[in-house]
Amino acid sequence: MNLPTPDSIRDNIANTLKCDYITVTGDGQHFYATIVSDAFNHQRLIARHQQVYAALGTRMKSEIHALSMNTYTPIEWEQRNG
Repeated sequence: MNLPTPDSIRDNIANTLKCDYITVTGDGQHFYATIVSDAFNHQRLIARHQQVYAALGTRMKSEIHALSMNTYTPIEWEQRNG
């Protein structure tokens, strides 16, 4: 089995969620993502994470050992990075 790459995870998420910004880093098992999307508007943190997990599908159970993420709406991202 090939190890997942940050690029393949980013592509999986971006193909499902319309993202204004997305970055994924990691070492083949542990990954860190920052995702900015209008899809997160009016969503609680758990709902945002569930959307990302859904975008990754079975990869979360079989390939990806751990995924830490920060999820933001575009307004939250702008306020944070002004």
